[in-house]
Amino acid sequence: MLSFEWIILCLVILAIWLIVEVKRLKHKLFAIFLILLIVFTYISFSVSIKNNDLDLKTIDGLTKATKLYFIWMGSVLGNMKSITTHAVQMDWVGNQTIEPKNITEK
Repeated sequence: MLSFEWIILCLVILAIWLIVEVKRLKHKLFAIFLILLIVFTYISFSVSIKNNDLDLKTIDGLTKATKLYFIWMGSVLGNMKSITTHAVQMDWVGNQTIEPKNITEK
C-alpha cells in the first residue's frame, strides 16, 4: 500500500504537469486564433478588392484597396447588426405545438 508521502508526491507532480499543460493549451489556442485571424483577413481582403483593377505595388493602389476593404468590412458588420436586430425583434412565442384531435371522436 502506498504511504501518505507517496500519494502527496504523486498529486504534486500531477498538479505541476496539469499547470504546464494548461499554459501550453493557452498558447496553442492563441496561436490558432492568430492563424485564423490572418487567414480571415487575407480571404476577406481578396474578396473585397476582387472586382477592382488595383495595383497593390503602388501607394495609391494600396491606399484605395485599404479604403475599399474597410468600407466592405463596415458594410458586412452593418448587415450583421441588421440581421441580429431583426432576429431579436421577431415574435418567437407564436411557435406552439397543437395537440392533434382524436380521429375516432365525433
